[in-house]
Amino acid sequence: MKRKLDENNEPVLAETPSTGETAGAATTFRDLGLEDPRLLQAVASQGFEKPTLVQSKAIPLVLDGHDVLAKAKTGSGKTAAYVLPLLQAILRRKKTSSESYIAALIVVPTRELADQVAKSIDSFSAFAAKEIQTVKLSDKVSDAVQKALLSNTPDIVVATPSRAWKCIESGALSVEKLTHLVLDEADLLLQYGYNEDLQSITGSIPKNIQTTLMSATLTTEVDTLKGTFCRSPTVLDLEEPDAEGEGVRQFVVKCAEDEKFLLTYVCFKMGLIKGKSIIFVSDVDRSYRLKLFLDQFGIRSTILNAELPLNSRLHTIEEFNRNVYDIIIASDENEAIGDEDSLEATTVQDGAGEEKCDSKKAKGKNTDEVPPKKKRKSSRRDKEYGAARGIDFSEVACVINFDLPTSSKSYTHRVGRTARAGRSGLALSFVIPKEKFRKHLPTSIATAENDEKVLDKIVKQQSKKGKEIKPYLFDMKQVEAFRYRMNDALRAVTKVAIREARTRELRQELLKSEKLKRHFEENPAELSHLVRHDGELRAARTQPHLRHVPDYLLPAEGRKGLTSQNVGFVPFRKPGDGKGKRGKSFKGRGKKFGGRKADPLKSFKGRPKGK
Repeated sequence: MKRKLDENNEPVLAETPSTGETAGAATTFRDLGLEDPRLLQAVASQGFEKPTLVQSKAIPLVLDGHDVLAKAKTGSGKTAAYVLPLLQAILRRKKTSSESYIAALIVVPTRELADQVAKSIDSFSAFAAKEIQTVKLSDKVSDAVQKALLSNTPDIVVATPSRAWKCIESGALSVEKLTHLVLDEADLLLQYGYNEDLQSITGSIPKNIQTTLMSATLTTEVDTLKGTFCRSPTVLDLEEPDAEGEGVRQFVVKCAEDEKFLLTYVCFKMGLIKGKSIIFVSDVDRSYRLKLFLDQFGIRSTILNAELPLNSRLHTIEEFNRNVYDIIIASDENEAIGDEDSLEATTVQDGAGEEKCDSKKAKGKNTDEVPPKKKRKSSRRDKEYGAARGIDFSEVACVINFDLPTSSKSYTHRVGRTARAGRSGLALSFVIPKEKFRKHLPTSIATAENDEKVLDKIVKQQSKKGKEIKPYLFDMKQVEAFRYRMNDALRAVTKVAIREARTRELRQELLKSEKLKRHFEENPAELSHLVRHDGELRAARTQPHLRHVPDYLLPAEGRKGLTSQNVGFVPFRKPGDGKGKRGKSFKGRGKKFGGRKADPLKSFKGRPKGK
């Protein structure tokens, strides 16, 4: 079901449009009300032929000045749905007024998404670049630099809630004449802990501001933001049907904890999964363990986690989108939680590395029965990082939930990385049965204890959408032949190897920093000392033989005869060694000189005949 407006501009329920109605009456962006030829030219240069469902419904409403709350699936074009009318409003105002002020504030939950939105604005305003100025406040720069950027009075500011409020509070960001406010990925803003920042922003912006909320789901968090920022918004609950052959095919594999690594190795080495893939893991250590494991077999991959600097993360995404890497291993520390009623209080690691508990669910339970969980050591991780939502990973063919998320909501966000823009995709999830949990401690994680319960929630949620999650059947007899190679690789990926790999990667990223480059140019001795001190670190033991798959491991029905015979044990020496004529031993015959046995041939004294 989706909502539409009645004659009093009130949202009423209406039937979801059929496939034929998806395109709507507006078949071009000009039909939606976009009049500026520079924007239409930019849209054409981006290759957009027809507006998507969310664009055809949201753009006319935003152009008419309505507050809009739009819910649409990932990859449906929500960014263009609010950027295009925003740009037209600014360009239209500048035709009649020369006054310059910050007209729009776009708030996003993660710094990666802020960078992506800023690039999208630059693309759509490419033919009006002299008239549209955008500032992105996601980079870690000094307050003086931020103040200098904002002093030029840009038209649009893109920032996370914490960064936006910090600049508003300091007076660097003036919102007195703000006309547009956009909350992108609205359902994540409160889940990422931005409640106080958003409340502060609310009290500082004008009351009659036009607000646009974009989200992939409609949750209680979205309802809270709607009541805080909007005034009678038009709600668009859009569900765009998949065409035949499109959408995500979802599979699940129930396996032991160490078999996750085995099946992942087999899938990529044997070509069972083709195309670009995103592998989601639960934490940073897990991402390095899996990468080092795959490196043993010559399977190239790259890592994306909250520990890396922002520029490094953005570069990793660009390299993945440019097909430099086909596999990206993303840790999902800041995953969306809180919609699993039957589970116990769910924990998730925040940006400081500590585990927080959902107080609403824990309320009323006897805390004496549940031992307190140990807090992990804090680490400098970016709380404004998120890989499962918002980031535009291009042409992703497969999403692998190496570690199942802790909620069905997070699962939806993860699998939304594939099958975007009318393409098909594959989602493969590994689930640990209760009886196999903690059976292989080196590869075990605490969240796997509830895998089966979370899977039940995921199945129910997907069935409501008409989606089916099928079992992915491996022939474990054939896969078993690869187990000893998997064990060899896992033994090389120790805790020390993981720690050294993390240290090495951070050191490399720091050395790429422009500030450090200048410092080491002035102090070359410090650089040589750093390289000499850390040169012997190795991420994992190199095992070249694991990079190639021998023929005898490949399943081939016609070659059974070569391995069916029972040869048995073959000793290195024959049973008669040391006995008989040909097996005589010189044991005890050699003299000792200086504690060593003398060679009997060299010490042999020959006598001439007749003497």
